[in-house]
Amino acid sequence: MAVRIEVAEQPSKELEAALAELLPQLNPAIVSPDAARLAKLITDPAVKLLVARDGDSIVGTATVIVYTSPAWTKARIEDVVVDQSARGQGVGRALVDACVEIARERGCTIVELQSKRSRVEANRLYQDMGFELRDSNFYRLPLR
Repeated sequence: MAVRIEVAEQPSKELEAALAELLPQLNPAIVSPDAARLAKLITDPAVKLLVARDGDSIVGTATVIVYTSPAWTKARIEDVVVDQSARGQGVGRALVDACVEIARERGCTIVELQSKRSRVEANRLYQDMGFELRDSNFYRLPLR
């Protein structure tokens, strides 16, 4: 597989359809973004939405968000998902590598991500790439 990673520069029906196919593979409860949400995401200067292509087909996606706090400039990697048909072929690694490179270019000193414990292969990949498992509690407050 000759995968190439691209930054999504504009919303498109192709991108909407790919996300509608990919995101439920990550979590069936995820609602795929509509055109307006996708446009807002792509134009947010803190966010880069990456797509992995094999030929003309989108086979994976990841999002990297860069933000600054009083202590750090950090990157957070979100929603890394590779189509089931393309798993085990280096697509996830290529996406995460591209996210890390964006973080470096933007002056980040830390890159963070989280993954469900049940995603054994993804967790193994992240640890193989040098990510360290943290002893931390993760809290969420739904606002909807």
